[in-house]
Amino acid sequence: MPPPADIVKVAIEWPGAFPKLMEIDQKKPLSAIIKEVCEGINGTNTALVRTDFCFYLGNPPQNRNDIKNGSILRLTTSPYQTAVQLHERIQSSSMDAKLEALKDLANASRDITFAQEFINLDGISLLTQMVESGTERYQKLQKIMKPCFGDLLSFTLTAFVELMDHGIVSWDTFSVAFIKKIASYVNKSAMDTAVLQRSLAILESMVLNSQDLYHKVAQEITIGQLIPHLQGTDQDIQTYTIAVINALFLKAPEEKRQEMAHILAQKQLRSIILSNVIRSPTPINDEMAHQLYVLQVLTFNLLEDRMMTKMDPQDQAQRDIIFELRRIAFDVDCDPNNSGSIEKRKSMYTRDYKKLGFINHVNPAVDFTQIPPGMLALDNMLYFARHHQDAYIRIVLENSSREDKHECPFGRSSIELTKMLCEILKVGELPSENCHDFHPMFFTHDRSFEEFFCICIQLLNKTWKEMRATSEDFNKVMQVVREQIMRALTLKPNSLDQFKSRLQNLSYTEILKIRQSERMNQEDFQSRPILELREKIQPEIMELIKQQRLNRLCEGTCFRKISSRRRQDKFWYCRLSPNHKVLHYGDLEECPQGEVPHDSLQDKLPVADIKAVITGKDCPHMKEKGALKQNKEVLELAFSVLYESDEYLNFIAPDKHEYCVWTDGLNALLGKEMTSDNTKSDMDTLLSMEMKLRLLDLENIQIPEAPPPIPKEPSNYDFVYDCN
Repeated sequence: MPPPADIVKVAIEWPGAFPKLMEIDQKKPLSAIIKEVCEGINGTNTALVRTDFCFYLGNPPQNRNDIKNGSILRLTTSPYQTAVQLHERIQSSSMDAKLEALKDLANASRDITFAQEFINLDGISLLTQMVESGTERYQKLQKIMKPCFGDLLSFTLTAFVELMDHGIVSWDTFSVAFIKKIASYVNKSAMDTAVLQRSLAILESMVLNSQDLYHKVAQEITIGQLIPHLQGTDQDIQTYTIAVINALFLKAPEEKRQEMAHILAQKQLRSIILSNVIRSPTPINDEMAHQLYVLQVLTFNLLEDRMMTKMDPQDQAQRDIIFELRRIAFDVDCDPNNSGSIEKRKSMYTRDYKKLGFINHVNPAVDFTQIPPGMLALDNMLYFARHHQDAYIRIVLENSSREDKHECPFGRSSIELTKMLCEILKVGELPSENCHDFHPMFFTHDRSFEEFFCICIQLLNKTWKEMRATSEDFNKVMQVVREQIMRALTLKPNSLDQFKSRLQNLSYTEILKIRQSERMNQEDFQSRPILELREKIQPEIMELIKQQRLNRLCEGTCFRKISSRRRQDKFWYCRLSPNHKVLHYGDLEECPQGEVPHDSLQDKLPVADIKAVITGKDCPHMKEKGALKQNKEVLELAFSVLYESDEYLNFIAPDKHEYCVWTDGLNALLGKEMTSDNTKSDMDTLLSMEMKLRLLDLENIQIPEAPPPIPKEPSNYDFVYDCN
């Protein structure tokens, strides 16, 4: 006889005691259930009961019917009671009691349910008041109780950061006095490390989450006050400092960014980062790599204005730049009033502009009306002509002396190359929230983009000669040059000289060898028998890929919680049960080094309850507005699991590979097709390997396109052996 549907068997946990199996009758009033549970644990005080699914039995009675057989309930203090107690304790007149209370508050604030209760008690306002005025009376004790004061302030700010990180309270509610106080901790030369970290994190969040607060913070903090924090040896402080600089850069109005870049150059930010961070003996961690990547992207985005500015053919100042290119190349006087008829001068200009490789020989200004790259291409050409004059003159004269069909057009090449480099470096795009792809070589020169161009335009000229190209081969040359640049960048050279030397090793001949090798490895057999064999093998390979995806889901993955801040990240882990029936997930204090056991993950989601897998911009957490949330890379890593009627479990994968693994695995669990890029790639790779293995015995044997003809029937069957 099946047990009654209203009776639920659960395990009750209490700190310091073994779990106890109990039956809960869902028909009984909630108060009666709580009383039974508490009496069953040796008469424990009537605290609330919390399940691994974050459901509460108590006031209010939320999701009570979601507790199922086998759930593990943890008996713990009510978040409301804890919030009330801590709210009182942090106002204690005793220094020691206050310190202990703030320490407990900093730990408890990580839980969103507790945070909601504490915020409802106006806890945020209390903490800000303590920062604005309450800490001043303790500053008098700072000389005799400096460690205690540092800890007190550190725990206060930590609790504040944790509470704000839940997104319950708007950042716009804070006063100028609070901002000034936080800024003062950053501006002080000698400040407790933990206090400095929290203060920098608060300033970054303020700037990113409120345009109004950006203006207030920008008035209190200057780049000059932040620079000293980069010159220390603490990489965490350096990371927080660069994060604040990035936030100020990102939120600055368009007209202010160039001014800010000029100040950064004056303060030698680039060389300070190069010396104290990139070339530091301390290895660069992922968060620092991300902040350097963001700074790199924001710096290159300063080029967007010139990239999207068309040249005005009637603007004499802009036309003078083209005259300057001609003067440097051919060492001629560009004074328009010099001797000679107008027709003669026009003819001479047309001849020289053709030698310079412009498409429009009569009025080369027209060439720069294409956006992108707009005026940025002309800026690069002028920089190359002035700072690498010998190389510039050599390229122009060398090509002007060749036969027309083999000359490499410098003007056209420069314009297309500038456009290509902007695409490679994604100029104008917002930085990705998950990318760490910074290039050390771009921090070795104040004009790194221009120097990058100068190296690449010389590479283009060299590759053109190696390919013996003509004007019809222009696009082919550009494709080869792009491949050379991308392969060299993949090696992450530490300097521009190292980048240049690696390009020397990637000659056109070497690119051909690499392409041939890759083509042989990805050889596609197109004959009919081979195609039939592929079709026969394909279901086996797909099943193999499916099992691999499910095995990876069983191992699990650590995901970062969606937050407005990146430092002090919150992590959560999700993995599939070995029987493929339940998703186990739960919060973690830090990113684990290996697998996380199922029993340490408090929450569960039965696979049978999953309705659909949603990806990209359709995910609910991608519909929120944020400074960095709507960029392309984050959208490509987002997916959500829909269960019940409108409940979601939201993910942002650490990288594209994990995204493909999880979306494939979840679709496989739902009996749907696996359609990720990785599945297609794995299918091609495994099919190719399997085909080669099966065809080993047929090496050097011609495989016919059609099956051999069926032979005629024999004239007699005397050769048949009669078994009877």
